[in-house]
Amino acid sequence: MSILGLRTSNPAFNNYFWNNNKGKASKMSLGGIILKSLFCLLLSGLTAAYTWKLFFEGTDIKWYTMGGMIAAIVFSILISIKPHWAKWLTVLYALAKGFLLGGISAYAHQKFPNLPFQAVGVTMLTFFIMLLLYQTRIIKVTKKFRSVVITAAVTIFAIYIISFILSFFDIRLSFIYGTSWIAITFNVIAAIVASLTLLLDFDYIERHVGRAPKEKEWLATWGLIVSLIWLYVEILRLMRKLAIRF
Repeated sequence: MSILGLRTSNPAFNNYFWNNNKGKASKMSLGGIILKSLFCLLLSGLTAAYTWKLFFEGTDIKWYTMGGMIAAIVFSILISIKPHWAKWLTVLYALAKGFLLGGISAYAHQKFPNLPFQAVGVTMLTFFIMLLLYQTRIIKVTKKFRSVVITAAVTIFAIYIISFILSFFDIRLSFIYGTSWIAITFNVIAAIVASLTLLLDFDYIERHVGRAPKEKEWLATWGLIVSLIWLYVEILRLMRKLAIRF
């Protein structure tokens, strides 16, 4: 397939979403996914910029950041349960995620100026590198590869959820929040897994472009946005830890 033919097995996707595709006149296209992804990234950028502005005007953005994270989790769960709502929920997810991104980016920029912008650059570079690796088949997305990456991603997300719950009891896991070599290694592994989920996205999209109904583009968009934002967050956290340590 051409360089524009992409696909995925991102945990954000599930074969359940792709059932009953027969009889649909309009099919999912890569162009539609790209436009929707750019639109959602723009929405995330707008709410991130708003949160950033509030922070540097002296407003406490703790609840903006926390609220954005919780809302994004809720919208993701709803999309998994009600995939036909993805058109609207993906937009809400992007807006909510923007508050989270704006918050953590502002905190990072205050202590390490321009670090968020560098993280954005590294994220985009990683995206294109993974796309190149996928298109040239240097890394092949096999069934075993999907299984390993999905298992690793689910494990990391479970650790983060447990850590988030423990934080309400003032218990902080040092290997997540600290700057030790163990913490940095964990962050590196998380960033690698996040980048590998992009390969799963490309694989799944490629296998469904021209086959799945047009409305499923929103599900593909959601999965791609999940991977990109996760990758940015991991890169930002890693760069911040390295900046503190060195």
